Amino acid sequence: MAISPTLRRRHLSSLLREAREKRGLTAKWVAEKAKERSGRERGWSESKLNRLESGVWKRVRAEDITVLLDIYGITAPDERATYLTLVREAMQKGWWASYSDVLGTGEFVGLEAEASRIRTFESAAIPGLLQTEDYARALMRDSEQIGSSASLDRRVQARMLRQQILNQSSPPDFHTVIDESVLLRITPELAGQLDHLWEASHRPHTDIRILPLSRGPHAAMTGQFVILDFPLPNQPVVYLEALAEEILPGQT
Repeated sequence: MAISPTLRRRHLSSLLREAREKRGLTAKWVAEKAKERSGRERGWSESKLNRLESGVWKRVRAEDITVLLDIYGITAPDERATYLTLVREAMQKGWWASYSDVLGTGEFVGLEAEASRIRTFESAAIPGLLQTEDYARALMRDSEQIGSSASLDRRVQARMLRQQILNQSSPPDFHTVIDESVLLRITPELAGQLDHLWEASHRPHTDIRILPLSRGPHAAMTGQFVILDFPLPNQPVVYLEALAEEILPGQT
């Protein structure tokens, strides 16, 4: 799997925000200084700096980051190289970029690609990373948001590609709790999904647990969620995943 530009972008943004706050500088003051140092009348503003620090940007210029490093007094070559390496890697494209028609921004997939641990609870379906192609197709087939067979094929292909992370030489630890009702909805023609789950449960990095119906009501009954953990200093992220791959992120 390629480097995740999504994770690099989040890390770069976090470093920029921390560097400014550590020095007690306001975003407005830094933006004004950046405008002076860059020699450009336009292109720098407080809102631009806020976007850089929050990770809601698609492209960034290495020259802009260099200007900020100068303002913050970051002169050590190794430290400056760290920032500029993050810029370069954040501008790369992962495989999911070619599936933007079905994955949208691909932010979730980008983070998932470099997670060190993935924890998920599923109350309605088998987790996407453990779905067979037939099961995924049956799950998506009747969605109103999928208008054509070509779109359905693309979504299924993207889901299968996501599963590559579990087949890497160093896969993330994957822990999932699946409600028993999910298994009861697997029809005979989709029995291959049960076989796939059984095989996956024997992988050394995969832990699959079934929450029995006899457990009764519980706090997670309202839906599913995913918790992504990353190597330090990156913070964990919680995601809520919908059928059509629309993902709502939130940092813990």
